[in-house]
This record gives sequence, C-alpha cells and structure tokens, in this order.
Amino acid sequence: MKKLLCGVLLLVTGASLQAAPQINVGNLYDYLESERSTMLKRIRNSGDTTAFVKVSVFELVYDAQGKITEVPQDDLPLEQRPLIASPARLIVPASGMQTMRVLYRGERDKERYFRLRFIPVVPARGDGFAISEEDAEKYDALKAKVEILTGFGSLLFVHPNGVQYQTDVSQQSQRFTVHNRGSSTVVLDHFNDCDASGKQCSVATKHHIRPGSDRDFSRDPGRVYRFELIEGQERRRVEIKG
Repeated sequence: MKKLLCGVLLLVTGASLQAAPQINVGNLYDYLESERSTMLKRIRNSGDTTAFVKVSVFELVYDAQGKITEVPQDDLPLEQRPLIASPARLIVPASGMQTMRVLYRGERDKERYFRLRFIPVVPARGDGFAISEEDAEKYDALKAKVEILTGFGSLLFVHPNGVQYQTDVSQQSQRFTVHNRGSSTVVLDHFNDCDASGKQCSVATKHHIRPGSDRDFSRDPGRVYRFELIEGQERRRVEIKG
C-alpha cells in the first residue's frame, strides 16, 4: 500500500527554477464514486513561463500477495482503455490554469486504481502540442530548466457498482487494527497520535485501506489516537486511548 500512496514523482532535484513553469495538480488523491464516470481536474501553473505538460495513465493492479504492477495505458488502442485523460497534452499559461477531463468507461465489478502522471516537457514538433518549428526552437532554450522540474502523480480510486462499507476496529493491549470488510477503500484522514492532554501531537497523516485489507497501528499507554473515518460520503470521528 505504501507504493500506492506515493503520490509525488521526483525527476531531478537541485538548481534554480527562476523563469520556469511550476505546476500544481491539486488533490493527490481523487475518488470516483460508483454513480459517476467523469471528473474534472484543474492543473495550475504558478511559474512565469508557459508549462507544457504530458499526462500519462497507469493502472495499478494488485496480485494475491498485494504486490503492485503498473500497467501503462497510453499505448493501448483508445477503445481498450478503461480510463481516458483528455487532453493528454496540456498547455498551461504562466500564472494560469488548464482543465483536464477524466472519463472512466471500464468494468465496475470491483474497485480499480489508476495513477495519473503530469510531467513538464519541452515541446517539439509532432509530439501533440501543435507548435511550429520556430516555437520549438524557442522553447528548446528552456530545456535545461524543464529537466530539473518536478513531475507530479495523483491517484484515482474508482469505486465499484453497489459499493458496500463495513469497517471495524479491534483493540489489543499494544495495538489496534482497522479492518475493511467492505467492497471499497476507506480513508483514515487527519490521523493524529497525541499525548493525554491532546496538545503534543505527531504530524497528521492520511491512510487508505483497500477492501479486504487490515491496517495495524501501535497503541501505547498515555497516548490518544484520533482520526476521521471516511466511507464514501459518510464521515465519523474515531478515538482510541492507549
């Protein structure tokens, strides 16, 4: 699950980003409820240069042991792709925004997972950005700066039809376990580990628990564990004392 939750793809670090695009993909986690097949995602560019962004789609497939395989979707014929990101080439002006539409048209007999990668690139003729030879030469001057930019990945959870939630929490002397017995991923949001006063807390985190999976947490004396359990549109607060 840790691999699934790795939302940021760092290409290269170091060097200045002056006079270069800087993209923001918004939420790193998106959820497509069973009654929905489309969503919009807004890509912002807070830099001072136009951003040319390539969007790639990968399906994340789990085997029986929970190992993840990333299956590229971009090379599949269009009619065979369960998830389509349109447009797959974004031109985002400096200090501007571009909207991308995501369409899911695959089976919904079980929950499915996809990674969307947004990679800043230097445009060239014939790569889908529809620029002229003159413009390609001009943007080639930005190549060194674009190569040090960070690309971002967001994760999309596609809920199945007839989704059911059944989440239980069991407590033992030194740990507690969250069990997901439903058919869709549940989220433990704003997970906090605090002292008894509630004033000294660790940094809040977010955890996803896939259907049929369990997640163990330590339970130490004198500590209080709080989180918001999200099951689709339903939310409830949970508190466990050590």
